[in-house]
Amino acid sequence: MATAPIRFGIWALVHGPRAAHQDPEEPYDASWERNRALILAAEELGYDSTLIAQHTINPHQEDLDQLEAWSAAAAIAALTKRIEIIAAIKPYLYHPVVLAKLALGIENISRGRFAINLVNAWNRPELEKAGIGFPEHDARYAYGREWVSVVSRLMEGERLTYAGEHFNVTDYALRPTSVYRKRPAIYVGGESEPARDLVAGHGDVWFINGQPLEDVAGLIADVAARPRGAAPPLRFGLSAFVVARETREQAQAAYERLLSLAAKDSPMRAIQKQNTDPKVVMMQTMQKTPRVGSNGGTAAGLVGSYDEVAARIEAFHAAGIELFMLQFQPFEAEMRRFALEVIPRVRAKQPTGPAERLARSLG
Repeated sequence: MATAPIRFGIWALVHGPRAAHQDPEEPYDASWERNRALILAAEELGYDSTLIAQHTINPHQEDLDQLEAWSAAAAIAALTKRIEIIAAIKPYLYHPVVLAKLALGIENISRGRFAINLVNAWNRPELEKAGIGFPEHDARYAYGREWVSVVSRLMEGERLTYAGEHFNVTDYALRPTSVYRKRPAIYVGGESEPARDLVAGHGDVWFINGQPLEDVAGLIADVAARPRGAAPPLRFGLSAFVVARETREQAQAAYERLLSLAAKDSPMRAIQKQNTDPKVVMMQTMQKTPRVGSNGGTAAGLVGSYDEVAARIEAFHAAGIELFMLQFQPFEAEMRRFALEVIPRVRAKQPTGPAERLARSLG
C-alpha cells in the first residue's frame, strides 16, 4: 500500500491523565494553561498534529474539569505556526451550519492547519442531560452522515440548498471559505459497519483505535476497498499509548507501574461503562486485552525499547498508517523522551522532511 510519510501527533489533555488518575507523577490538570504549554512544547519538539477531544462534561467523573474543545482549538490556532489542530465534534451538539462556520474561522486563523474529527458519541449523559436525547447506535451514524454531508459542502463554499431527514437548509453560503485549500480536513472515528461506510463516503482520514497490527491491517484493507467515487484515497491514523525506554525490561516495568495505578480507577471505569452505549465497537475492542490509555492505548503494542517501538511504528506504517496520535504518562516528560529517542530512529528511515510531510498531509 502506498502510504504518506509518517506523522506524529499528541492527544491534548482535555480531561486529565490518559492512563491513570491517581499517579503522583501526573496530578490532575485539564486547564487551558497546561494544554497551551503542552501543545506549544509538542510543536517545538517536532510533533505534526494534536487532537483535542470534545466533551461538554467530563466522561469519567462529572465533577472533574473538562476543557472545551472548540474555543481551545481557536486559541491554539492563533498561538502556533506549524502543528495541525484537530478538534473533535459530536454532531448532535452543533447544527451543521454553525459548525461549518466555526471550522472555517479556525481554518483561516491557523492558515490552513485545521481539521475536524467526527465522532458519533458514546457518553450517554452528555446528550441526555442536555435534553438532546441519545438515539440508537446506527441512528446516530445516519444522523452523522447527513450532518457531515452538509458541513463538508458548506466548508467548500457551496451555496447549499438541502432537504433531508434531519436538516433543511435553503440557499446558504458561508464566507470566507478557506483561503489555503478546498476545505479543512475531515477525520472520522468509529469502527462499526456504519462508521466504516461513513468514513469511506465522507472522510479524508480514518482514526483507528489502538490494537494489534494484524487487526489494524484487516480494518485498513476492508475500508480501503470501499468505493470513494472521485474522492482521493482514504488515509489512516492510529491512536496509541507509548511506553518506551532504553531496554525492554525498563519499559515493561514502567508499563506495569501504570497498569497498577490504573487498577485504582476501577470505580471511575464502572461509571464510564454504565454511561456508554454497549454497541460502541471501541469499548468492545478495549476489553480484549489488558492495557493502559484510552482509545485502545497500549493494545497497539508500542511498549518496549526505543528500537522496538520504532520498528513497530514502521510496521504499522507499512500496513497503511500515516498518523500516530500518541498518549503518554507523565505526558510532558514522556512526550519529550519519545521525541528525542524514538522519532529520530523512525525519521532516519523516512525519505522526506517535515515541510514536505506537512504540505502533503494538508493537501
